[in-house]
Amino acid sequence: MDETDVEQVTLALLDAATDKDSEVQEQVRKSMLTLGKQQPDRVLAMCQDYLLKHPKLVVTHRVVILQTIELIVGCKIEDISYPRIKSIISLASDEMTRSKDVIPDWQQAASNILVAVGNKHINDIMEEILSKFQPGLLPHFFVVQTLANLSDSNVYGMVPFLNAILGTMLPMLSMAKQDNMKWVFSSALCHFSDSILEYLANLDKAPDPTVRKDTFSSEIYAAFDILFNNWLQSRESKLRLTVAEAVGSMCHLMASDKLEEQIPKLIPAILSLYKKNNEHYVISKSLCQVLDASVNMGSRVLETQLDSLLFALHHQVSVPVDYSNPPTIKNHNEVLRCFSLLANSFPDRLVLFVLQKMENSNERSRVGSLAVLRHLINSTTSTMESKKLLIVASIRQPMADHSNKVKKHVVQVISAMAHHGYLELEGGELLVRFIVQHCALHDTYQRGQRPTDPEEVTNEALRMMCDNTLHLLTTTVGRLADVLWPKLLYYLTPPQYSNATTPLCKSLIVLGNKKKNNQEPSFNIDFTQEVNLPSPQTLMVRLLVNAAFPFNSRGHGAPSLSLLQILSVSIHPNTEILWEKEIPPLLTVLEESSAESLDRKHWNEKLLKLLSKTLATIDDDKWVCRLAAEATRYLSTYNNALEEKSFLYQCIGVTLQQCFNKEVVKKQLQEILLTARHNDAVEREGVAMGVGLCANSHLEGTLAKLDEFGKSDAFKKSPSIFNLLKERNDVEVEKVKSTLILCYGQVALNAPPEKILNRIDQDILRSISKHFNTKDLTMKLSLIQSVGLIAKAISECVKKQGYIFSRKQELINVMLDFIKAEPADSLRTPVRHLVMITCANLMPLDPPLSENESFDLLKVCVNSVFSLPPETHTPEKTKEEEILDPKQRKTLYKDTLAALHELMKSLLAGDPTPEGLQSVFKHIETWLSSVQDHERERAVTATAHILTYYLDILTVKNMVSFHNLGALLGRLSPRCSDPHPAVRIAAVDCIYTLLYIQLRYEGFALDYKDEAVDSLVALKDQLENPDHSVLYKTCSDLTKVMSKRLPQQQLTTLVFMLFEGLVDSQTNCCRASSVILNTLLKNRGGGLQELVPEMLEVLHVRLQSITEEQVRVAAGQTVLILASQHLQTVVNTLVNQPLPHDSWTSEMWMALGSDPIVANQIMEMVMEKLLILAPYVDKKESMIRGGTTKVATNQPLAMTCGLKELLLNGQSQEPAVSLFPQLFSCLTVRLGASVGVSAPKDNNTKHAASVHVAGVAADALRILLARAQLDEVTKRLDEENAWDAIKEENTHITGVTLLARAMSKHAGPRLPAIVECLCPSLNNIYECQRITVTAFFSELLNHHVVTELMLIDVLMNNMMERISDPCCTVRMLAVRGLGNIAMGSPEKVNKYAKELLAAMSSGMEEKDDPGKLITLEAMSGLSKVLLYLDKKNVHLLVVYIFMKIKPFLESENDEIRCASIHLMGNLSKFGSGEPVFKDQIHNVLVSLLLHLVDPNPQVVKACKYAMRVCAPVVGSEQITAMFQNHLHDDKSLHYGEFINDLTKYLIQDFPGMLNFYHISVIQFFKSNWPEVRAGAAMFIGFLLGNLPEEHFSHLNMNTITKGLVMLLQDPDPVVRVKAAEAMGRFH
Repeated sequence: MDETDVEQVTLALLDAATDKDSEVQEQVRKSMLTLGKQQPDRVLAMCQDYLLKHPKLVVTHRVVILQTIELIVGCKIEDISYPRIKSIISLASDEMTRSKDVIPDWQQAASNILVAVGNKHINDIMEEILSKFQPGLLPHFFVVQTLANLSDSNVYGMVPFLNAILGTMLPMLSMAKQDNMKWVFSSALCHFSDSILEYLANLDKAPDPTVRKDTFSSEIYAAFDILFNNWLQSRESKLRLTVAEAVGSMCHLMASDKLEEQIPKLIPAILSLYKKNNEHYVISKSLCQVLDASVNMGSRVLETQLDSLLFALHHQVSVPVDYSNPPTIKNHNEVLRCFSLLANSFPDRLVLFVLQKMENSNERSRVGSLAVLRHLINSTTSTMESKKLLIVASIRQPMADHSNKVKKHVVQVISAMAHHGYLELEGGELLVRFIVQHCALHDTYQRGQRPTDPEEVTNEALRMMCDNTLHLLTTTVGRLADVLWPKLLYYLTPPQYSNATTPLCKSLIVLGNKKKNNQEPSFNIDFTQEVNLPSPQTLMVRLLVNAAFPFNSRGHGAPSLSLLQILSVSIHPNTEILWEKEIPPLLTVLEESSAESLDRKHWNEKLLKLLSKTLATIDDDKWVCRLAAEATRYLSTYNNALEEKSFLYQCIGVTLQQCFNKEVVKKQLQEILLTARHNDAVEREGVAMGVGLCANSHLEGTLAKLDEFGKSDAFKKSPSIFNLLKERNDVEVEKVKSTLILCYGQVALNAPPEKILNRIDQDILRSISKHFNTKDLTMKLSLIQSVGLIAKAISECVKKQGYIFSRKQELINVMLDFIKAEPADSLRTPVRHLVMITCANLMPLDPPLSENESFDLLKVCVNSVFSLPPETHTPEKTKEEEILDPKQRKTLYKDTLAALHELMKSLLAGDPTPEGLQSVFKHIETWLSSVQDHERERAVTATAHILTYYLDILTVKNMVSFHNLGALLGRLSPRCSDPHPAVRIAAVDCIYTLLYIQLRYEGFALDYKDEAVDSLVALKDQLENPDHSVLYKTCSDLTKVMSKRLPQQQLTTLVFMLFEGLVDSQTNCCRASSVILNTLLKNRGGGLQELVPEMLEVLHVRLQSITEEQVRVAAGQTVLILASQHLQTVVNTLVNQPLPHDSWTSEMWMALGSDPIVANQIMEMVMEKLLILAPYVDKKESMIRGGTTKVATNQPLAMTCGLKELLLNGQSQEPAVSLFPQLFSCLTVRLGASVGVSAPKDNNTKHAASVHVAGVAADALRILLARAQLDEVTKRLDEENAWDAIKEENTHITGVTLLARAMSKHAGPRLPAIVECLCPSLNNIYECQRITVTAFFSELLNHHVVTELMLIDVLMNNMMERISDPCCTVRMLAVRGLGNIAMGSPEKVNKYAKELLAAMSSGMEEKDDPGKLITLEAMSGLSKVLLYLDKKNVHLLVVYIFMKIKPFLESENDEIRCASIHLMGNLSKFGSGEPVFKDQIHNVLVSLLLHLVDPNPQVVKACKYAMRVCAPVVGSEQITAMFQNHLHDDKSLHYGEFINDLTKYLIQDFPGMLNFYHISVIQFFKSNWPEVRAGAAMFIGFLLGNLPEEHFSHLNMNTITKGLVMLLQDPDPVVRVKAAEAMGRFH
């Protein structure tokens, strides 16, 4: 290659070095470096010349070139000639020092070249640099900087020169007046010192091992003197820091006596820098080096500096560390290193200082001291050994700190102390307590909140840290086992540690298991010896209560139970075997549960049973009595956790059951009743349950104690109450009475049945009945609950013995008075709910209630509950009462309604007959048609409950008629369509139950299943769907079932009830009534002829006002039945209805399809009219604008709409199928004439324009396909969104094509008749209809089915005729159709060869072809046809076609480009073996190769295809193989590698064509597509890169060079990158 070319390219690259695009810059540098590596001397010379010729080049440009020189030198230093090295050195030296001012980027780049050369040619470099480093003259900034950097990069080369350099430099220091010069000298001294220290540390590798520290000491000291005494005081902080850094490094090289002499001045000076600078890391590093040097030489004066040192270092260590900022972390670590250095020399002073600082009032200071302490404990273990006790004592101060930040560091210190044996010392237990205390912290933030201060240590974070620390101490510090076991048990019982229970238990479990497995004697705990531990009884009860609330306190249930099992032997030896058996299954339950899923009641019963079994197994009355006493004493610790306290009362009750000492029982009961906090409902209930459980074993004693308590001073409003109730003077007497009343109820429930009956009247009721007149809510609730519990107790007892409860009615009346006293408009208390539960419990007891008593009871309860506002209604807050939260309110409502249902069932149980049912139902009936949703819902739900219950308890002894059936069905059936879903579902339940009750009355067996009635169950799911048509169908089905089971004599009642239902408060239910009437008339109308006229009248009137969809459907069907004789009139009327049809008219049309014969007549009539009537008229848009719009004509449009609706009726299937070809053709042509047509405007109706004319025809066609059961066709069309396409003007042809395709694939046999019907339309005067039919036929030719059906000739002839159609869209479609024959019937291609080639050729030359659509179709068609044509038919035309295609290869239109390339590929098989064809392929090969990176993916695909099929014609085996292996559609192509390999084969196989190729490629440098221009640059680049020397004569290098230089200025950065890359291959 000509040297001038390389130079031209290098020059262009040098020019482009500062391109505005960073990627281009990067590539330019890479290419320069590539060229530089190939020919370092020549490229370096070019760079040098460029810089010399352009002395005024902008700095950034110079810098890039200098950086390139540095890179070439860096990697090719061995290959560069010595003269070039010398000239580079002088160039760099000159560039670096030319400007006296400091210009960092430029001079640094030059300096870097010198450093790079200096790695090999240090002597030459030093010769050059020292010439600019003359004694007595202040050198250039970058001369000094270069020396500094050289000492870094070439330590062994530079250190021998340093003595001389230092000698020259020392006088210069005093000449430096500018800060930047002082800075660079300081920096250099720092680097020199570090290099010398490195050299001395590696003398074995050094060239001169005789070098020693004192070689440099005096020079270093002299320099130190100036730096320290003069420069360190500079105002410029950057300079101060660099001086400090240098001083630190120089200390190690100074003579010991000199350093000792300087320490008293040096240390204060460095410390003073902290105040003057923000960056402290350099200062701390320097200080550390000074201290290291001083300690190493055993300085004696260092101690004099200790105070100020400690003070400053402590200040530094107290600065918070920002972990996102590395310098602050490094500074912190350097400061800690300083402390370690000082600790080794002055341990006592240092520890004393740190401990004193821990008492500082400043939080940061305390945190800093703790950080130092922790560091010292960990890093200077031996030094700290003697200070352990002092540290343990001193850490108490920060332990009392309130700040979580301080506490966090205390925990870290304690953790370090634990690992170094501090915790075993005296006072160590306080440290453990500190950790436990903080395991018990409560959350700082509620869920979802976040701290605002990022440095804040939240309670959660501190607690987690303590949890982890406790776990670590337990598991990793073996010697702590005896410190922690069993002392940690102490923390389990005080309530302030409750949140630490989980980690405590886990640690104790680990320790206990370890001791048990190792059989250590200390595993068994002697509680009498361990003074501070809780007693075994207290421990057991605490862990049991924890277990009862397993998910509280961070999930303490399971750990508490596991610990209980481990402690079994220590708590009582008898428990071990029992607990081993009982506790693991309980743990399994907890593992499988969550807080939500655990059944609390069942779980608590299991735990109480475990307690009961345990006490029986312990079998030691003294132990049990002590447990009862301790548990009672322990109650007060749960004053802030009343649920837990309530469970503890139950535990005490179970314990007292097992306690045989009556005095103890009496004493504990007294204690419980006196100390209880009666103000709280949960506690009252807990006390009562405990007392009740106790009564199971001690009935007499318990009743006596309650009686005594009832008479005590607690109930006299006198001062003595205050003394008696131990300072609980805020307790109201009513609350104490409430506890007592509840106790009596629980005693009744828990006492042995055989003992309780005779005590109820004389003891229990006597004690509570005196409170019946109370107004106090708490007492009311307690009384109601108690009476309910007594009723439950009696019903348990009467199972075994008869009992007349004489006070039953009296109690019911008391209960009802309580309900009547409740406010009617709100539900705030559970009074209603509890009263009804209690009445339901009282009902079954003898004697039974009278009719009036039952009526009153039910009336009061029903009205009181049903009239309540809805659950979501928020009552206004009154002064006395608090508003319930929504969850509480929801529960209260739910419970109240459930209680009412129970009460009704209770009443019905007394009289299970139709009359009894009616007596309950009459209270509900009026609520069924309430205006309020919630009232109807309550009424229907209640009815469903009582009917289900009625059916459950029904026993039919003789054939009685169920005379309520009609009336009940009439009331309930309209509710199946109620707007409120819950009412609908419940109503179906009612009807289902009613019909089963009827079946039972008819004498069917209990287990008889009626299929029709059971079908109602399935209807319930449909009712959840509010869709009207679903509800309509459901009502209809429901009625059929009802009418099937309804006795004739009840039908009239039902019908009249339904007429009443037509004026229901809910329109939905009016609809349901009409639907039910309709269905009933269809099924049973024969017996009710006289009602028909009346019904029709009602429906006729309703039709005018009804707007609901469902009623329209029902009414339409009724009218259809009645009007079937007057069909003609109906049709005429409907056609004249205004458009668009309202839904009523649509329903009517649809209903007309119900009769196949009528439907057939209508279809024929419509088709006939559509054929003869004009589909649209052209109307002027406006007088001013001119232009016309197509407006649809009324009648054909109305008929199309009607036909669509008619076809919607499933019954129209038979006529639709028989007339399918005619209907299909008619609607397809109608569709063609409707596209782009607007609806007629009707002055009477405003909405007329909203009809989508083509949409109506498309919908009709779609429904026709469904009617003809062409499901696959419709499925395919739906998937491809064909319907949206077919009705819009711009996508209509696509839609028709999809239609024809679907018909060909899935409805072939139907095509002959359709084609026959469509052919006449091809000569239609309406262009739009010709387009539609041509598009349809064109696609049919794409499918072989037309040949099978012998339609090919008809279709081909039609297409040939259309080639000369006046409409160019029709001509385009005709060309497309002719091309499609190759896909559909390839075997016919040669039959029509002549016509096809003629049509395609003329298509490619079409003049009247605005979007080149016909050309495109002709090329695509020819591509397809060529695959099947015989060679003889095409042979002579190949080159002619090729020439026609070639201009299209570079077409702007993507599709034409794609089609022409594809066609070229398909021509290849006809040209194989033809030299002229091979030439043609080579002519376009470059174009194809470059279009492989075409921006259009389809063009790329076409190129790959064309090149694969043309591969054999190219004439090179390797290129053929490449094309066939690499150019696959599904494989991605690495274009660069591909072109690289290809150019190698082109060079090898076609050297004579290289000239042609490279000229072809260069033409593409001007392509419109940047991708292609970039590809062309790559092609040239690889061609050059792979070209052997001897072939260069074939290429016009001058043109190439100019072209690439031009591309290097291309507007597109990608092109510039590739041009630069190509230039890198000039070598």
